[in-house]
Amino acid sequence: MEKTIAELRKDYTLKGLSEDEMSPNPFKQFAVWFEQALSAELPEPNAMTVATATPDGKPSARIVLLKDFDPRGFVFYTNYHSHKGSELTNNPQAALVFWWAELERQVRICGEVERVSAEESDKYFYSRPLNSRLGAWASEQSQAIASRDILEQRLQELQLKYQNQDVPRPPHWGGWRVIPKEIEFWQGRPSRLHDRLRYTLVDSGNWQIERLSP
Repeated sequence: MEKTIAELRKDYTLKGLSEDEMSPNPFKQFAVWFEQALSAELPEPNAMTVATATPDGKPSARIVLLKDFDPRGFVFYTNYHSHKGSELTNNPQAALVFWWAELERQVRICGEVERVSAEESDKYFYSRPLNSRLGAWASEQSQAIASRDILEQRLQELQLKYQNQDVPRPPHWGGWRVIPKEIEFWQGRPSRLHDRLRYTLVDSGNWQIERLSP
C-alpha cells in the first residue's frame, strides 16, 4: 500500500550542531557549509528560495541561484521589472532559504535588499553564455505572453541583431544583494529535536548567537 502524505517522514541522524564548532562570523560559517555542499556534489547547491512581499504584506516565493556572497551580503540576478523585482523595489526586504537535503541542513537568511552596482552587474552579465545574455533581452520576465513561439522569435531576431558583436547588459537587468540581519543554521536531529543556531546582527560586524528550540 502506498503511503499517504501524512505518513511521509524521515528521521535525521547524520550529525549534530554545537555552539563550539560554529564560527563567530556567520559568513565564514556559511562558507564552510557551502563548501561542504559543493564537496558532497549536491545538485545546484546554490539554489535558494527567495521570499518577497508587497508593501501590504502579500507574500510570494520562488527558487533562484545564488551568484555571490561576502560580508556585504548574498547576491542574485534578475529582471528588475519582474514580479520579484517589483516587490523588492517597493518593499526592500527579503528572506532566503537554502535546503541541502542530503546533508540534512538548511540555512535561513533575512534582511534588507539593495541593488548591486552597475559594475558588479556588468561583470556577472558578461560572464554568462551568449544565449543567456540574449535571453535577458528576449524575455519580459513575469509578463503574460500568447505563446512560446513569441520567445523563440525574439531570440532569433536578437541572435541576428547581435551577430559578431557584444550583447550589452539590459538596463532593466541586474543584481540584488540581501544584507542579512539574521542568519539561522539548521541541522536535522532525531525525534524532530533539531539543532537551530541563529545569528542576529547586534551592531556593525558583531553577531549574537542563540540556540532556538526546534
